[in-house]
Amino acid sequence: MLKRFMVWVFVFLGLAALAFAADENVCKGDPDKWQQLFNGKDLTGWKHVGPGSDTVEDGLIRTHGGMGLLYWTGGKIGDCIIHTVYKMRDEDDNSGVFIRIPIEPREEWMPVHYGYEVQILNHPEKSGEDEYHETAMLYSLTKPLVKQAWKPGPEWNTMDITLDGPRTIVVLNGVKVTDFKEGDPVPERKFDFEPQRGPRPLVGYMGLQNHSDEDIVFFKEVAIKPLKK
Repeated sequence: MLKRFMVWVFVFLGLAALAFAADENVCKGDPDKWQQLFNGKDLTGWKHVGPGSDTVEDGLIRTHGGMGLLYWTGGKIGDCIIHTVYKMRDEDDNSGVFIRIPIEPREEWMPVHYGYEVQILNHPEKSGEDEYHETAMLYSLTKPLVKQAWKPGPEWNTMDITLDGPRTIVVLNGVKVTDFKEGDPVPERKFDFEPQRGPRPLVGYMGLQNHSDEDIVFFKEVAIKPLKK
């Protein structure tokens, strides 16, 4: 167990060195204008890693199988707002928006342990998890400032994720539910599938999770714009 832990530590330090050495934020331009990352037609500018896949159906990104990640290849982003509009096929399905991924993903678990997942799952209690694992939380790290701001499937939800230096704010359907700053206290890991604790970069790649054959989520919009300074 100790040997495995040390391997993770060395891997993390290596990734961190790469991430912090040459970070160029591609989220630039007019802070009043959204840059659409999904064109509504195909997955140009996106790449999938891990099991499962994503397709475009009726102008929507649809998840298939998993667990995998569809990430935007355009570069690292920070000091910006990520705007997503999504819905679940069923009353409750599992997905997530990944942020602050230090290097371009090559498999599905590195983003889990070295980025943050902004969770999409309304009822984590059904699988023995708690409020730290519900929609719009930084998965297993934060608990909701306001409970149940989410809408059940198949209603549309709007999630805005603000990356402001070391601060991450999540507004769900107009309600601020997460406000986390690097260094804030977090609970110890309860499950082996939870992310390793530790700092994340100020800029990083972002992506959308496909979780399983039973969890189908549709994304209508994915857009970014820089913060007003």
